Amino acid sequence: MKLPICNFDAKAGILCPKCDAKLRSGHITKADVDVSNRLVKLASQIPELDRISLVRAYDIDGSIIMVLNSGDVVSLRRDNVLRRKIEHDMGNKMWLVDAQATDRKLLDDLFYPVRILSVNQVWLPDGSKMTRAIIMGRRTERFPLDLDLVKKMVKTVRGIELLAEFEKQ
Repeated sequence: MKLPICNFDAKAGILCPKCDAKLRSGHITKADVDVSNRLVKLASQIPELDRISLVRAYDIDGSIIMVLNSGDVVSLRRDNVLRRKIEHDMGNKMWLVDAQATDRKLLDDLFYPVRILSVNQVWLPDGSKMTRAIIMGRRTERFPLDLDLVKKMVKTVRGIELLAEFEKQ
């Protein structure tokens, strides 16, 4: 398992001077440390987790975003039982994102299982740009995602201002 901190630190729950310096300088965050600790504890129960590589972790409004290498996202999404067990043991809603993903793929990962029809860049009069995602269907009461939370996630992970619109009004 590859983690943002040393595997020994993740197992011990205490940071070595090198990892502590990374945390103080801002190269890693408290969420990276917490998620790494939880994943190492889970790996003792679930051997499949030894094969994943956690690049980064974010904690946004109680939801955990795990930025993983590309193959790891696919393997965790395929195994619903494993994904639910990780989510249950983490105690939070878990979102999986590919580290090498394009902006479009990032949006697809965060909106999963909802389908995005198109993604466009919109240039505003003040010179800034906004990304517009058109979502399939129409917004209903049973829509599975909190759009405000997804917008915060996209802003945090990639610095993208997102405008989400539905295909049918």
